[in-house]
Amino acid sequence: MSQTAHKFEASILREYDIRGVVGSTVHAADARAIGRTFGTLVKRKGGKRVALGYDGRLSSPELAAACIEGLTAAGVDVVNIGVAATPMLYFAVYHLSADGGIQITGSHNPPDYNGFKMMMGKKSFFGADIQTLGAMAGKGDWETGQGKVEKKDILADYAARLLRDVKPGKKLKVAWDIGNGAVGVSIRAVVDKLPGEHFVLNEKVDGTFPAHHPDPTVPKNLEQLIAEVKKHGCDLGIAFDGDGDRIGAVDGKGRILWGDQLLVLWARDVLKSNPGATIIADVKASQVLFDEIAKAGGKPMMFKTGHSLIKSKMAEIGSPLAGEMSGHVFFADTFYGFDDALYCGLRLLNVVANAKESLAEMRDGLPQPVNTPELRFDCPDDQKFGVVEKVKARLQKEGAKFSDIDGVRVSTKDGWWLLRASNTQPVLVARCEAADNAGLDRLKDELKAALAASGVELPDDVEAGGAGHH
Repeated sequence: MSQTAHKFEASILREYDIRGVVGSTVHAADARAIGRTFGTLVKRKGGKRVALGYDGRLSSPELAAACIEGLTAAGVDVVNIGVAATPMLYFAVYHLSADGGIQITGSHNPPDYNGFKMMMGKKSFFGADIQTLGAMAGKGDWETGQGKVEKKDILADYAARLLRDVKPGKKLKVAWDIGNGAVGVSIRAVVDKLPGEHFVLNEKVDGTFPAHHPDPTVPKNLEQLIAEVKKHGCDLGIAFDGDGDRIGAVDGKGRILWGDQLLVLWARDVLKSNPGATIIADVKASQVLFDEIAKAGGKPMMFKTGHSLIKSKMAEIGSPLAGEMSGHVFFADTFYGFDDALYCGLRLLNVVANAKESLAEMRDGLPQPVNTPELRFDCPDDQKFGVVEKVKARLQKEGAKFSDIDGVRVSTKDGWWLLRASNTQPVLVARCEAADNAGLDRLKDELKAALAASGVELPDDVEAGGAGHH
């Protein structure tokens, strides 16, 4: 390989992964340099073998081939597991005792995006690690060698591991929407062995995503699943994002359960066998979740948004369960502590199959605050954190009650409002939650006033929200 050094487009080196638009900010040469640099880091830590998988995007095979070239040029051996969801690659790292892993995936971004999620040993590779990788590539600070490549099919082992934690109960009717994402590779190996009736939509892996965009946090992407649930009288429906690390769910009445509502149900289940355990959720989650964890005998912990950050915190304190509003959920009670949406789906089936109530009844039994969806508004990368700091300084001056673990989450008698800077985009993220609409309006006014005082005008369409959980 004749490369002497490689400079990445700065925008692709993000907080949790490397990601950009193929042919514009991400090219095969980038993939080669990522492989070479990551391989160098593995080798210098005394490692020699990296597992690699890729999603169903049209650009993934080319990027995978280039990344493998880079890894082997650093003298690292590669185990290529082929097309797979991101959690199947994470599983491969554990199952094959690899020294690291790289998944080529654009996650839930549009079809022309692609990127790289990485694990060093069994830990997330993110934040400063990614910046280090960029700097090393820029200097051409690389090892040289001739690694070997081995292809390995781990589907049967992966499916068997997921199925090991299934607790049979009453037989369920379940609709699954794969969204033409990478879970299509593994879904049949799992659902064909489950009791009950299963209806699988959009199973074929297709990087053009012909049915709908694979992001289960957007209600419109769940319309097809909701129709299927109603058509067959299913107990519930489960949806995945493009690379299978985020889950979406609907009850038998076709109503969406958001990440924090699902976490309540899983937390109650996990706390039965882990009484008093700490359960982690991100700052965007409903107060209902934190209250319900405490009610079920757990210790709720509010933490920063970001799957890599939460995974690291979980491992540090030995938490058996953690999750985010976005649908990244991590089980470490009987599983590995990484975000596997198919596994989360099976754990949801366990809850429903072994309960007297239906999922719809469980949902109705939760307190129903009113809240806004996640509000996002543009703010340049070099200003977004400064705006949050200004708001925080003003809150301190006023003696307001707030948490600053990730941005500011302000508690008032009406409820709470949140303002934080996105780690991945030039946007500010806000959310408000109250007991009723009048309280929600007051919180939105407080949020607007805080932003206006910091020189940020909210667009007029920030009136979204109202009854129900968004």
